[in-house]
Amino acid sequence: MSIHRKLKKEAVRRASTQFLSAERAAEVINRKGVAECIAGVAAYIEEDFRRWNDFDKCARLANHSDVGVIELMPVADATTYAFKYVNGHPGNHRYNLPTVMAFGVLADVATGVPVLVSELTITTAIRTAAMSAVAARALARPDSKTMALIGNGAQSEFQALAFHHLLGVETFHLFDIDAAATDKLVANLDRLGLQSKRFGDTRSAVKGCDIVTTVTADKTNATILTPEMIEPGMHINGVGGDCPGKTELHAGVLRKGPVFCEFEPQSRIEGDMQQMPADFPVTELWQVLTGRVVGRSSADQVTIYDSVGFALEDYSALRYMRDVAAELKMTETISLIPTLADPKNLFGFVAENRGAQGPVLAAVAAAA
Repeated sequence: MSIHRKLKKEAVRRASTQFLSAERAAEVINRKGVAECIAGVAAYIEEDFRRWNDFDKCARLANHSDVGVIELMPVADATTYAFKYVNGHPGNHRYNLPTVMAFGVLADVATGVPVLVSELTITTAIRTAAMSAVAARALARPDSKTMALIGNGAQSEFQALAFHHLLGVETFHLFDIDAAATDKLVANLDRLGLQSKRFGDTRSAVKGCDIVTTVTADKTNATILTPEMIEPGMHINGVGGDCPGKTELHAGVLRKGPVFCEFEPQSRIEGDMQQMPADFPVTELWQVLTGRVVGRSSADQVTIYDSVGFALEDYSALRYMRDVAAELKMTETISLIPTLADPKNLFGFVAENRGAQGPVLAAVAAAA
């Protein structure tokens, strides 16, 4: 076979795009196990964060409205490009829609072929929890056994599973201004065999906890945690503050200890640190994971992880879901890119797929 024919055959093969629907992703996760998937995504995240400098990175592109935000999150290394489309609309429950909805793509850098199109609503929940656990393993006390979950919505069960299975947290203190959300979380944690206690306010819920996770949805400059609530040795996992005008931590909380983030240029705009001056010191987490910087320096130190979600985490999650779907032989393909006998004859492809009525050629004839 000639080199030209081999390259042509390879190009046709690589134009095939794998597809992972929401239903198929849920089936993959059920077959693998939710806890195993969270652990797997966490491992992929750590692997990718340890080669941080291999990636072309930028802050996500956001379109804000009065009711929410729609974002694109791109990242690439020398071989693979990824992006995620994601929204954040806190009022979506009124329409029986999720607050966060997403899909993503993995593409081949060498050709631009999209090799995977995947749902990312479910997968984002897993990757967010996995990222929280990756950060907490680097920053929280290793003997942490109790965590407060402030905000008991769609992300809360995944956070609980991540911290139970990856850090050994045994008891969860729960509070949400929506009592029905806490009812839901209590029922699901009971079903999972995890211990929980519900509280009537944030202050009571965080008291005595080793780790505090805030994962609220309202797009407001809130102060869910205030300085007097913070106890020596706590690790703060601030997840819900993730766009301009949306915070969860009082500025005084950020002064309680070292602050860590994903990608500083994005986090300063979107994270709780948006409240702080430009010279406020922060450390990107990859530096801790690679041993360049110490995370926690003492048992009594307070550590703060200001999480906003970064595109590299989605790159890792997409890779993991692609690999697990292949392992379980659950891949599907879609015809997203036309397969052309002559790559310069796109019009010919349209004509060949005109159907019985031939509208393309009919339109050409009519115009003549």
